[in-house]
Amino acid sequence: MNILIIGSGGREHAFAWKIRQSPKIDQLFIAPGNAGTSEIGTNIEIGVTDFPAIRNLVLNKHIGMVLVGPEVPLVEGIHDFFLADELLKDIPVIGPARQGAMLEGSKDFAKQFMIRHGIPTAAYFSVTKDNVEEGISFLRSLKAPYVLKADGLAAGKGVLIIDGLGEAEQSVRDMLDGMFGQASATVVIEEFLSGIECSVFAITDGKDYKILPVAKDYKRIGEGDTGLNTGGMGAISPVPFADEAFMKKVEERVIIPTVHGLQQDGIQYKGFIFFGLISVDSEPFVIEYNVRMGDPETEAVILRIKSDLVDLFEGVAQGNLSDRHIDIDPACAATVMLVAGGYPGEYKKGDVITDMDKTSGSILFHSGTRNKGNEIVTNGGRVIAVSSKGKDIEEALNLSYKNASTIKFNNKFFRSDLGFDLLKK
Repeated sequence: MNILIIGSGGREHAFAWKIRQSPKIDQLFIAPGNAGTSEIGTNIEIGVTDFPAIRNLVLNKHIGMVLVGPEVPLVEGIHDFFLADELLKDIPVIGPARQGAMLEGSKDFAKQFMIRHGIPTAAYFSVTKDNVEEGISFLRSLKAPYVLKADGLAAGKGVLIIDGLGEAEQSVRDMLDGMFGQASATVVIEEFLSGIECSVFAITDGKDYKILPVAKDYKRIGEGDTGLNTGGMGAISPVPFADEAFMKKVEERVIIPTVHGLQQDGIQYKGFIFFGLISVDSEPFVIEYNVRMGDPETEAVILRIKSDLVDLFEGVAQGNLSDRHIDIDPACAATVMLVAGGYPGEYKKGDVITDMDKTSGSILFHSGTRNKGNEIVTNGGRVIAVSSKGKDIEEALNLSYKNASTIKFNNKFFRSDLGFDLLKK
């Protein structure tokens, strides 16, 4: 079977690396891909939301399955586009149609869904310019800090956590006035929950599901989770506090009600569900849904999936996921993200990356790279995800850090304290 992966980041390189191991794969295409994916498949320079060009590629290359990596094409309806086309409708797309993708595309939609189906989450109020005073009143009823979320997609930058009430009130008005463009035309004000976070992933055919390895990612640029939010500076799997007792609660209170809720609401859903959770006194609450795998969590999680990923995808497509098997490696995995200096603010592209060939024992998943002649150069803020396995978190981290230090490019930066909150526990 020929498979197309849509996307260009570390998540997509990790998927390509794993899919390439399947005996079911013939040709592998990645659109648009990066320098790493070009070594294991064929990159095609097409934008992730250029649906007509994707259609032509799928038909010309006899693609038998499409895996959608990022959220934007899902929210914009790539699955619906396939279903509406006579020549594409029978080609499986791994990723939900637009209605299901609203779990990530609209924070308000997701909160309403959780409340309707009894899924534990923080108290909230959705505010627009039409009910701003009611929103401010709700804000004043909360204790600091105050959580403000742009309703729509904002490239991971639409969440503010503010200590002062006055600043929070002004920020609500600024968001409604276009701080995050159309994404903050509605603002979700949330109660702040104090605890430790983790990422739980499931894949579903709409009826049944398989739970993938749990991970924890690190969003802040600075040591000790300080500074600006990024797309993710690294990830660790498994998560020590997400033990059997905690995961039993997650499955019973979060995963099963979500899958059943989608069925009850008449939403057909085939693909991944990301549950962004927080453990509050060992009780799971949902912070957010994503409708795809996380990045950089995928680069750690994928190392622990021993099963054939294409076989699982076929189970999703054919609606018989319950008949498929997922085998998880008990080893630990750790991903350290190398980023360009200045990220997540302004940063330079085009710096030559060297000494990747001098690394050993880790998998280097390219995130923001491209080929330039015979060289590989930086092409994004997050550049390379160095991923390793070990008998425990420390061993996996030490190997990733050793290789992260080996790779060279101008103004390279990485966090050196990943796992600080897990190891001390």
